[in-house]
Amino acid sequence: MIERSGRLGIGIIGAGRVGPVFGAALAGAGHAIVGISAVSETSRDRAEAMLPDVPILGIPEIIERSELVILAVPESELESLIAGLAATGAWQPGQLVLHTAASVGVSVFGPAMASGVIPLAIHPAMSFTGTSIDLVRLRESFCAVTAPTAVQPIGQALVVEMGAEPFLIAEKDRPAYAEAITTATSFSMAIVQQATDLLAGIGMEFPGQILGPLVRSSVENALASTTPATIDLASFTHDSFGADGSEEEQ
Repeated sequence: MIERSGRLGIGIIGAGRVGPVFGAALAGAGHAIVGISAVSETSRDRAEAMLPDVPILGIPEIIERSELVILAVPESELESLIAGLAATGAWQPGQLVLHTAASVGVSVFGPAMASGVIPLAIHPAMSFTGTSIDLVRLRESFCAVTAPTAVQPIGQALVVEMGAEPFLIAEKDRPAYAEAITTATSFSMAIVQQATDLLAGIGMEFPGQILGPLVRSSVENALASTTPATIDLASFTHDSFGADGSEEEQ
């Protein structure tokens, strides 16, 4: 059984765009990042840039060292990774394990939960670059948290420590949540690309800079007009959650 204090030893599996940012944000909150796995040269460079003092380790060693394991891998790889590690007896009783995929909750942790792990699913509702700019954006973002009732406060507290705002999503609602995220992301990218191509086609040198203020204000106006009046966004504060968030790795 792993014994925990307020600060955790955190290991990260996956050095795509999300894992190193989560690591840097949690390190900033005082947690110790004990290791990160990275396969490609690009992911190794990203890990070293975002977490310069953190060793790049193999997955079994990361799990052995960690009180909290973050699985920041593509969703298509998540189920087989969890099951494969369970088959080798890698998971430790009492260990927190968190994934960052959008459309699945904690049911994917079935084989690991049989070994006694504590499951968390935390998805940040933002688009990542894998650079330090994401740390700023994370502080303006919300994260979907799915977890057993008893450990929901742990998931919420981790999100708050990263500077983001947590909200709870039921297991059954994860697919609909993921569809909303995908729709907003893909639509935004397609429309902006089409508009910038049109301006570039008539000789505009910096179409992105021209459209930036327009797109941002239009999106903000659209979001304001569709936010239900019954939701008080100001109530989602840090204090509310006891602040005492090819290999294409995500």
